[in-house]
Amino acid sequence: MRLFVALDIDAAIRERIALFLEGVRQFAPDVRWARAEALHLTLKFIGELDAARLEDVRSALAQVQGEATEIRFCKTGFFPTAKSARVFWVGVEADARLASLAGAVEEALEPLGVEREQRPFSPHLTLARTGSGRPSRGREDRANPSFKWLQEKLAAMPAPDFGAMTPREFFLYQSKLSPTGAQYTKLAGFALR
Repeated sequence: MRLFVALDIDAAIRERIALFLEGVRQFAPDVRWARAEALHLTLKFIGELDAARLEDVRSALAQVQGEATEIRFCKTGFFPTAKSARVFWVGVEADARLASLAGAVEEALEPLGVEREQRPFSPHLTLARTGSGRPSRGREDRANPSFKWLQEKLAAMPAPDFGAMTPREFFLYQSKLSPTGAQYTKLAGFALR
């Protein structure tokens, strides 16, 4: 099973992002665009795990003591850099409780053999990507023209603000890959204080 832990996005924010996507999609026609209904804020990508271990994952996540906090979805950017853009994203602003929640999820899953993320937690919503979204070794600064027209259009626009929400729970999801895009299924929900 391919698993991840995430926060859902409120419907009103999702609708605003969907309208934004409709307006900018034409400026990067050769990239893979996310479906607005599939957007989520990933706390931890677990990856492939044997289905027999699912209950252990649920039990571990049920022990996480996370706190609810306001999360604002605003601005856009590119990973790894604007010049070598492979991923187009919406930014996330939140206080330290969001990073603490992601850290608590990491800690809960580590005893189960789920590898810790080596990079610092960088909350965002992925809107589009080229290729795998990850640059090849030594190509982090190689120019990628896929997002050039989009970047020019965004530079002429005010930074978007899609609104804020305060999630009350986080979820364990299963991801099934298909030619038409990943399909996500909620397997369990966990309350935030």
